[in-house]
Amino acid sequence: MIRLSIIGSGNVAQHLIQAFSKSTETELVQVFSRQPEVVSHLITSDKIISDLNHLIAVDVTIIAVSDDAIVAVANQIPFENQLVVHTSGSVPMNALHTKNRKGVFYPLQTFSKTKEVDFKLIPICIEAENESDLEQLITLAKSISNSVNNVNSEQRKALHIAAVFVSNFTNHLYQIGSDICKENNLSFDILKPLIQETANKILTLSPQEAQTGPAKRQDTQTINAHLHFLTDGHQKEIYKMLTKSIIDNGKKL
Repeated sequence: MIRLSIIGSGNVAQHLIQAFSKSTETELVQVFSRQPEVVSHLITSDKIISDLNHLIAVDVTIIAVSDDAIVAVANQIPFENQLVVHTSGSVPMNALHTKNRKGVFYPLQTFSKTKEVDFKLIPICIEAENESDLEQLITLAKSISNSVNNVNSEQRKALHIAAVFVSNFTNHLYQIGSDICKENNLSFDILKPLIQETANKILTLSPQEAQTGPAKRQDTQTINAHLHFLTDGHQKEIYKMLTKSIIDNGKKL
């Protein structure tokens, strides 16, 4: 059984706490949170600490904090020569302090505290300095996920950027679509079957094969009508930029 601790209480940390608490192959020893009440509903109070000096050595210590806090937290860990990993998609493994063995345990998913996820379906990208630690992280990842991937720091950065495009940017476009519906007394719910079908198509088709719409058809009459309809300058610029990108991408083929 792998003994682990988690440093953090945000979205990623809370989902990891829940996932490892359900696993029969791991023992969650400690959770560090500056505000113990934030995680008190997830784990018993005797396992929650609010002082990093009380952190004890375990098989794997997971730093699940914001990217800009990772280095500072790693520097404060009181023990040495233990396996310490972070969960960031964009921070290199070597950013961690040299006093401990370094690794990465990056779950590639969008997390919200109020939305449950099935960790078995979440790809976990791992990295370590040596083969022994890598095997340890593989075992740890397999205890909660069916998708474990050995990915180096440069590849992980590429994945994180790609994830921003397909998730964060896409969600922002949902927000714009929602705003347009609201401004015209329409329910955003009408668009949800379209959103679902668009996502489902990617499971069987490449993005290039799944692309449809006026830009794909180079339907300038419809494109110009849409631009004339839009009164928000920001929305209009995004529409123009994405339309041009789709058209230019088609010309490459």
